[in-house]
Amino acid sequence: MRTVAVVLAGGTGRRFGSDMPKQMHVLAGRSLVEYSVAAFEQAEGVESITLVMPAGLTAQAKDHFAGSGFRKVTDVIEGGTTRTESTRRAIEALGDEECDVLFHDAARPLLEQRIIADCVSALATSRAIGVAVPSSDTIIEVSDGVVTGMPHRDALARCQTPQGFRLSVIRRAYELADADPAFAQRPATDDCGVVLRYLPEVPVRIVPGSERNIKITYPGDLDVAEALLKTSQLD
Repeated sequence: MRTVAVVLAGGTGRRFGSDMPKQMHVLAGRSLVEYSVAAFEQAEGVESITLVMPAGLTAQAKDHFAGSGFRKVTDVIEGGTTRTESTRRAIEALGDEECDVLFHDAARPLLEQRIIADCVSALATSRAIGVAVPSSDTIIEVSDGVVTGMPHRDALARCQTPQGFRLSVIRRAYELADADPAFAQRPATDDCGVVLRYLPEVPVRIVPGSERNIKITYPGDLDVAEALLKTSQLD
């Protein structure tokens, strides 16, 4: 079964504090979104890439990636106002032919080939997978500034992307979410969350992530990513 990568770059990055979407910011001479697209371009197990961009930037992205030799970028679509809406639009754009699909946040530019390969391999036997790393910190539950709980650290992990699914599974999960009026009031923060809530009978298998696979959320995260890039070049 073919594997399609969806690079989610449709957000505005409000927490980044910039007029320009954070995925368009430059890291060591390359935009964040280009790092993510390049990772899937190089991945042997990925057949094509669908890129989700903010309104007004789709034509620019098409021209850039076509002119830069990215042969796997087959579709560039406009994203929604939320992450879940961008995922919905990507699902629609993929059509009805069954495939495996990897959803990746463009704000994670340091995605490793090992993670992509492991995700593709895991989807051969699983219908839903998530990438995660163990939590090295103790996580606490807080209410009104007071600690109310301290879950066992061994049972906790930090989610990353890609998150992968059989297309029919993630499509059905979103159909059920759209039919639930409560979903709009309490939307999921990622696609695994939608499957967990609406298709609890589908196990979500964990693929080991990497501490290098960081998410760029604030301007200072670019400095961390640049340091990690320099470290990998020295290696």
